[in-house]
Amino acid sequence: MVVPLVVGIDGSEASLEAVEWAADEAVRHEVPLHLVHAAATDHETPGLVAVASERAGKSAPTVRLSSEVVHEDAASALVGKGRNAFALVLGSRGLGDLAGLLLGSVSLAVAAHADCPVVVVRGGLEHRNGRFGSVVVGVEDGQGSGTAVDFAFRESHVRRCRLVAVHAWSVPVGNPGPPGFSGYALQAMGRPPAQVLADALRSPAERYQDVPVSGDVVEGPARRVLLEAASGADLLVVGARRRHGHVGLQLGLVNHAVLHHAPCPTRSYRRYDPVTSRVGRVAVQQGPSAP
Repeated sequence: MVVPLVVGIDGSEASLEAVEWAADEAVRHEVPLHLVHAAATDHETPGLVAVASERAGKSAPTVRLSSEVVHEDAASALVGKGRNAFALVLGSRGLGDLAGLLLGSVSLAVAAHADCPVVVVRGGLEHRNGRFGSVVVGVEDGQGSGTAVDFAFRESHVRRCRLVAVHAWSVPVGNPGPPGFSGYALQAMGRPPAQVLADALRSPAERYQDVPVSGDVVEGPARRVLLEAASGADLLVVGARRRHGHVGLQLGLVNHAVLHHAPCPTRSYRRYDPVTSRVGRVAVQQGPSAP
């Protein structure tokens, strides 16, 4: 059984844009598309599902499509469906969200708690329709970004586009180092930033030799660096750490920033326990706890 790509619908224009994006994505990855609408009652539900199904069919006529209405709150329903999903796709805003919110409350809750990759569909038509021919992935030190990098390579492979891997670094606050050392030299006393990037790309680059890859090592806050890189991308891929011992939302500052402000669709990958958690029936490795 092939697990589906699941998209949440609520009748908002943002959710319908997410349906169109998800339909194309499902065809690229050769997986079914499953529409999920969470509703307290059946009032107007058939029409809403029909409109979303029509938008999916127009965007990708060959997509294998199914739909479902569940009677529970939207965030819980989608998190539950994500336990057996290729990924969850969400609109950036919902019908009931306040005008001042940059990201819908349901999308934010699902991105924080889902057990599968989550895509928040953001940006204008040029970013959603693959105009730029580029996927950007954020790379950090350690094992944390390995899953995100792997999936970014796969996205670039199915899209037949280039991959831009970005590693942002900065000198720790309060650690100026010896007189005369540049910031890069100080950072290189530990693990050189260029080496961090090269190590992260080596293995997946061998598996996806058809993907053209460029690397960019940038001094500065990761949030700013990734948002700037995403301005010329069709998709931004970032990793999200589990925050052990924290109650409630489990997204770090970088994830919050890109999910709220990225100019293009953004895919977030959580890091899992390799024994107890699986995504698309492929076990992936859990990264370190976030501070």
